Amino acid sequence: MSDREPLFSSKNLKLLREPLNKSNPITVQVLGICSALAVTVKLKPSVVMAVSVIAVLSVSNVVISVLRKHIPPRIRIIVQLVVIATMVILVDEILKAFAYDVSKQLSVFVGLIITNCIIMGRLEAFALANKPWPSFLDGIGNAAGYGLILIIVAFFREFLGSGTIWGYPVMEKIGIYKLGYTDNGLMILPPMALITVGIIIWIQRGKNRDLIETH
Repeated sequence: MSDREPLFSSKNLKLLREPLNKSNPITVQVLGICSALAVTVKLKPSVVMAVSVIAVLSVSNVVISVLRKHIPPRIRIIVQLVVIATMVILVDEILKAFAYDVSKQLSVFVGLIITNCIIMGRLEAFALANKPWPSFLDGIGNAAGYGLILIIVAFFREFLGSGTIWGYPVMEKIGIYKLGYTDNGLMILPPMALITVGIIIWIQRGKNRDLIETH
């Protein structure tokens, strides 16, 4: 009988679950905050950014994991940057080909995925020490945890700041404007993204008291 660990063992599933909550890159590790402030004015570009980071991090993790025994320690950072940059270029070109309008909205921020400390951190801390499959799951989990916060922040900023969700005029359709509500212009400013993230951190730590002691 094979003693190989099942692909979706409890240990592997933990790599997917933990970053969504108790080890979330943004709310717990406080990484990737800059893009959370910059691209969350609207929901659509936030979703595209989340998917882009998932693609870049999961594939980069696998590549570094496969090469980990052949990368000289002295140049490992350079190798990691080359792998990340290659993936970012591919993602950027795909967006320009198939989602040009969103690509224009994201502007330079897709390119700045290269400098996202979440990606370099996972390559350095996990992929260099683990096999490809766990590294793939770790990449998806951490990128999804990052993307989840982006989507939550973008949902509230677009809904309260522009009265829309994914560009659809929700506030108008449900008659909120008739009750005297006007779009909150503060929600589309970067400081409100930071405040929204702060509220999410407060709620999360209120539900998970152990986070206060461990972080």
